[in-house]
Amino acid sequence: MKVLVTDTEYSSLDLEAGVLAAADHELVVASCRTAEDVIEAGAGVDAMLVQYAPITAAVFEALPQLGLVSRYGVGVDAVDTEAARENGVWVCNVPDYGTTEVALHAVALLLALLRNLAGHDREVRAGHWDYHLGGELRRPSSLTLGVVGLGRIGRLTAERAAPWFGAVVGYDPYLPDAAWPEGFERVDLPEVFTRSSAVTLHLPLTDETRGLVGFDLLERMPPGSYLVNTSRGGLVDLDGLLDALESGRLAGAALDVLPQEPPPSDHPLLTHPRALITPHVAWYSAEAEVELRRKAAQNIVDWARTGRPTYAVVEGR
Repeated sequence: MKVLVTDTEYSSLDLEAGVLAAADHELVVASCRTAEDVIEAGAGVDAMLVQYAPITAAVFEALPQLGLVSRYGVGVDAVDTEAARENGVWVCNVPDYGTTEVALHAVALLLALLRNLAGHDREVRAGHWDYHLGGELRRPSSLTLGVVGLGRIGRLTAERAAPWFGAVVGYDPYLPDAAWPEGFERVDLPEVFTRSSAVTLHLPLTDETRGLVGFDLLERMPPGSYLVNTSRGGLVDLDGLLDALESGRLAGAALDVLPQEPPPSDHPLLTHPRALITPHVAWYSAEAEVELRRKAAQNIVDWARTGRPTYAVVEGR
């Protein structure tokens, strides 16, 4: 088979090439940014490895020989999954490669907000040695943590952070009661924000969740609360987030993901004193990167050998 890597941030694709070559598949590489780029580069390919390139309905219609799209990562929002289904194309991901890393990063951001580490560091570097300058800090055991989405990462984040908090409440409409983690109270989405002084997001980006968290939900939180997002940037309405920071409803927000990455250099979040931004790094460790790349390529090998990829999101023909 012929396999196209549509786009990648990796300096070398020797790992993927090795996995595919061991099964006698050919790897070709492009630098696609648009659907038109993908169509041009995808002529004659059987499968694709995709990072950020948009895989639209037009791609599937223009490339009828395409059988599978494997995405580097958990989210598949860059792929029109309904169009894939209509055209009989398999879509797969790697859902389990960085669970520990993302949960660790979410907890790290949460604790950094609770202790205002960035604010204290800024004051010390400016020559001010005074613990009052970081603002009022609350004892976590007096606070409730809210977790939105209790899949692998959300659940691990909640389990790791729970001992510091007085209570944990969660929302996940797709998790059955029998699988709900013991010790976490199940509530609806508005109640998560009403009751929680800190909320961490662990949801996929879909039409239903895009812009889900804005001022309407944030204004329900107790004054001086915190928001953490390590999942998908499009979940949060940044205008609503800035309003909540300015009003004092939020004492801090920590975001590893943004709707546009990298953000415009003049975006107000980048200079806001109560915003902590990291560069979509939560997933990363040297080991997680190797696992991600190997499993994304292995999806293709398994599909070619057995007719089914390891991690199917959409079933194809």
